[in-house]
Amino acid sequence: MCLRWRERATSWGCSRQSACQRPFGAPSPGTPLDEDTVQHDTLALARLIRGHALRMVHAANASHIGSCLSMADLLAVLYGRVLRVDPQHPAWPDRDRFILSKGHAAAILYAVLAEAGFFPQEWLATYAQDGSLLLGHASHHAAGVELSTGSLGHGLPVSCGMALAGKRENRPYRVFVLLSDGELDEGSNWEAILFAPQHRLDNLIAIVDYNKIQSFGSVKEVLDLEPLADKWRAFRWVVREIDGHDHDQIAAVLAEIPFEPGRPNVVIAHTVKGKGVSFMEGQLAWHYRSPNPAQLAQALAELVLSEVEGLEASG
Repeated sequence: MCLRWRERATSWGCSRQSACQRPFGAPSPGTPLDEDTVQHDTLALARLIRGHALRMVHAANASHIGSCLSMADLLAVLYGRVLRVDPQHPAWPDRDRFILSKGHAAAILYAVLAEAGFFPQEWLATYAQDGSLLLGHASHHAAGVELSTGSLGHGLPVSCGMALAGKRENRPYRVFVLLSDGELDEGSNWEAILFAPQHRLDNLIAIVDYNKIQSFGSVKEVLDLEPLADKWRAFRWVVREIDGHDHDQIAAVLAEIPFEPGRPNVVIAHTVKGKGVSFMEGQLAWHYRSPNPAQLAQALAELVLSEVEGLEASG
């Protein structure tokens, strides 16, 4: 594989000092957005991690591929452009924290972490297998995973605590938490949403993967969240809404953080369940279904990834 994104990851993630000066994934302070970088490198990364996740879920006969695919573009821009993290020193105290609250989509988080260099890509083949560190739901035993998640409704409350600790310790890190839309049915999230503005957590960024489908039906049918943006605003968050598959929009909105001093940030990312694979897009069945060999081959072909290229494929 030869991507400028991968080359940048190698050069930026070499030490604590270099991470402070030019951290992995994020541009130097004041660097303008580079359309070519965002649209070439992160689009390639999104395609690559979609392929990894498809192979992983197929090999393990696991679930949640639709949930993985809807957030691939968000992860690609976060890890390829935004997050200040150092794969060589994953416990660097001033690193940005990323919490995947929708921990059932762990496969694609592991995929992007492997691409970033937190652990060998060969580990991806062990996903959800006995003895693997890459459990079916996000596990902090894997380098780069800040919090074990999967029981929904916990990521945002814990992120509030991390952000508050950062404020009290005068640390520069930011806390990003990616939530599912169905997860917002959990009351613990709304307690955290109330807590964050009270403590002026402008270093906290919630991102909602708003793909409109949850386990057993559409979000509208199960428990309608609308008007979602107005609900967050009523709790004193600063809200932005974007197309969660448009890399320019994702990069631009995250470059604005904090949106307002002293107020927490939320990005409502409108996405499509199963994005990138035509027969999975917008289909409830792919919340739990695992692709068979023919479906895997078709999905990889649509992503322009050859099945025989294995986990190193880049197209």
